[in-house]
Amino acid sequence: MRILFTGPAAAGHLFPMIPTAQALRAAGHEVLFAGSQPLGPLRESGFPIVEIGDGRSIRDVFEQSTDQEVRYVAPDLTTDQILDRAAHGFALVSRSTVDGLLEAADSWRPDLLVYDSFQASAPLVAAKLKIPSVVHNFGVTSGLDMVARLAANFTEAYGTYGVAGPAEPTALNIVPASLGGDPGGLRVRYLPYNGGGTVPAGLLRRAGRPRVAVTLGTVLTELDGVRAIVGLIEAAASVDAEFLLAVGDADLGPLGTLPDNVRPLPWVPLAELLTASDALVHHGGSGTLLTALQAGLPQLLLPQGADHFANADALTATGAALRSASDAVDAPLLTRLTADPALREAAARLRAENAALPTPAETVPALEALAAS
Repeated sequence: MRILFTGPAAAGHLFPMIPTAQALRAAGHEVLFAGSQPLGPLRESGFPIVEIGDGRSIRDVFEQSTDQEVRYVAPDLTTDQILDRAAHGFALVSRSTVDGLLEAADSWRPDLLVYDSFQASAPLVAAKLKIPSVVHNFGVTSGLDMVARLAANFTEAYGTYGVAGPAEPTALNIVPASLGGDPGGLRVRYLPYNGGGTVPAGLLRRAGRPRVAVTLGTVLTELDGVRAIVGLIEAAASVDAEFLLAVGDADLGPLGTLPDNVRPLPWVPLAELLTASDALVHHGGSGTLLTALQAGLPQLLLPQGADHFANADALTATGAALRSASDAVDAPLLTRLTADPALREAAARLRAENAALPTPAETVPALEALAAS
């Protein structure tokens, strides 16, 4: 069987698909990714890639299509407004990928098209070529809803290619039912893929006091720096815990002199960092949230934009997380994150719920059946 994967060039959208692709390849199937620039993170996954798009990055398209500064932090918008804005933007990003994806699919003749919900060209191509398709969700929000929102912003393309509307996909959820996703779709256990990287040997040794990892994902630091954790770093000084600051090569200048119990790290794959941690503070991104869920850690979410607020709503409802505005983080809140047994028990329940789901390998037969249909 041949399976074509595609999604926008962003780790948060591509990385959740990698374990599924790995399982299919391990079962003996051919896997090809259709990806846009930059291709580096996708190339590191070890899969063959056919390039689509016009060479521009997501940020390039956003900046060139509006006179306004690209805005990621959006505390004043509702979740619905954020999703509508994202649908409009990613429809623009997807427009240049239609020809390439259509040519790749027509030439390679996949039996199944698996795509991220933000890739508007994929349901058009699936409908045009009558290929069975799967929308591979990346978090708690509905992939089917986003497919519809994008299609509403993609009517010109559907008209150009003579397609009435998007193909109806099967949703593949990577979250337990208690967190959301698309009812009626397939569910698979979330297994983190964070790319390769070197893990400092000393990180594997557990500390004598609680360890709290702090991260802001792959996009927020690029657009907004580390402003979201200025208050947290100040509060950390009076908390009996070690704070591991994992923000890549972001400029730490706004944080001032770091307290003795705050240690900046080089880039470390998140799953390995969290196996050595007792709790996590982050922005609320889907991949970060789910990696911590898989590790069974209590979380403190500081939502900034994108899907962060929807993620925070879903996770705090389970009792496994706290949430706060960035400027409201204080020492008692950080102490509660590491010391509240109710948080840890709820996190353990979520971890068990995730572990009870079929693995990607166990989901392969269901995907084979979809292709055969």
